[in-house]
Amino acid sequence: MRVIILFFSFVTVLGIYLSDTAGYAQTRFPEEPSEKEKTGEQTFWQMFKYDGASIFGGMGHAYSRPFHWKGDDWLVFGGVMAGTGLVFLADRETSDFFMRQADDVPGVIRDYGWYYGSPQNNYMLTGAVYLTGLFTKSEKWRRTGVLLISSASTAGLLQQVSKLAVGRARPRTGKSKDTFDPFPDNSDYHSFPSGHAILSFTNAYALAKLVNNPWAKAGIYTVGLIPPVSRLWEGAHWLSDVVLSLAISVATVEAIDHYLDSRYDSPYAQKKNRISWNFNVGAGTVGIVGTF
Repeated sequence: MRVIILFFSFVTVLGIYLSDTAGYAQTRFPEEPSEKEKTGEQTFWQMFKYDGASIFGGMGHAYSRPFHWKGDDWLVFGGVMAGTGLVFLADRETSDFFMRQADDVPGVIRDYGWYYGSPQNNYMLTGAVYLTGLFTKSEKWRRTGVLLISSASTAGLLQQVSKLAVGRARPRTGKSKDTFDPFPDNSDYHSFPSGHAILSFTNAYALAKLVNNPWAKAGIYTVGLIPPVSRLWEGAHWLSDVVLSLAISVATVEAIDHYLDSRYDSPYAQKKNRISWNFNVGAGTVGIVGTF
């Protein structure tokens, strides 16, 4: 199963790579280049050091963003919290619904959801993307690898700390949706947030930035949503856990992507479509709408 997942991940990334490589600018550092850099003869070590600094810089940038939020940012944050709260009210009903569907889901889909969202497989994919860029000296793919690694590390560390601090009981334990045991010694109380949801959708959201076709984006998002939904089928997470995890993924990738714009040429400068998030309230509805 792991071989199948890695094969399809490789084919997907390779397809994006081959379709978008032609005509992209060669490696360029934003600092004043050395003589070797001026002639395009950067060493692997120089690129690796620069990318490593970018990874850690991106993590720091993402963690510091709440201190720089303004009116619209706080409005979106409030909308996400309000939407998550509404989902929380129906957590028991939605959890029971998803778990009833588990026996009807093909085993290969359930297995894919588990393996693809696991940290070791996540870093195998992100590492492969980065090393492709490093050894081919493609700044676009180096930057994409840096975005994937930095985003996954940022959101992954946040979810690990949150799981311990919150200690929410998983649905499959039979406990109520509002059962919490902070700093537990049992993984049955690691429901919030969902690590599988964060890692898989962080990858999908970052990779989708490389394509401009909305149908292609939708396809990548769909593949990225399989692991989050699979965790609902297994009773490992509540729907509100997954909803907030997806929001964390989007916010993390957007913050780090913006930071990397100052350090690398944008791989999609002419066609870059950041999603515009708006908080909408209407008759009987409340939610966040993303436009791309």
